[in-house]
Amino acid sequence: MKVLLVEDEVRVADFVSRGLRAEGISNVSVTSAERAEEILEHDKFDAILLDVMLPGMNGLDFCRSLRDRGDHTPILILSALDETDQRVKGLKIGADDYLVKPFEFDELVARLEALHRRARKPETYRAVPAPRLVGGHIEIDRGSLQVFAHGEEVEVTEKERELLMLFLASPNRVLSRERILNSVWGAHADPLTNVVDVYIGRLRKKMMMPRDQLVTVRGVGYRFSGGDPA
Repeated sequence: MKVLLVEDEVRVADFVSRGLRAEGISNVSVTSAERAEEILEHDKFDAILLDVMLPGMNGLDFCRSLRDRGDHTPILILSALDETDQRVKGLKIGADDYLVKPFEFDELVARLEALHRRARKPETYRAVPAPRLVGGHIEIDRGSLQVFAHGEEVEVTEKERELLMLFLASPNRVLSRERILNSVWGAHADPLTNVVDVYIGRLRKKMMMPRDQLVTVRGVGYRFSGGDPA
């Protein structure tokens, strides 16, 4: 998938752009609708992530302009404006979806994938997640939100549990620090913070993880494996 990101807040744009790349989604980031128009004259994209509050031409006017000239590229509007009339207006002028800031990065990716599916052929929907997540000697009950290690319940904080669930749901997959930060702490978290590394250290100790169960991939992020359930 190839995405055009139109966002004038440089910090947010950089954060989202790096997160998308970590998900294997190529993207081009620009800070104005005018620059986006120039790029669209000679390049095509599978989707457009469009901020509303832009310098010069705003996002809604840009969306309307694209539709008026027959450009049907799927558009996902990103906006801090949560009023119903704003969402309705955006959808009525031709946007395909609307996501309010701050948003969960997983939801952003899921909505992009949904737009991409609708623009192409339907795909088989994923099954409903299992009630329990298991990885080696670690287990999480999705219903009660209890966390267990070697069959014994372990007290964890909300963020520790969310981080652990993210790893157990993505076994043997390298998760970048940007993806982890976006998923657990949100899109506006400071990308320079070391909070991910701090929480990783806590989980390794609390969950009694062997060295090869949660591996640091230098310069990228972390990879979790089931490990030996002994």
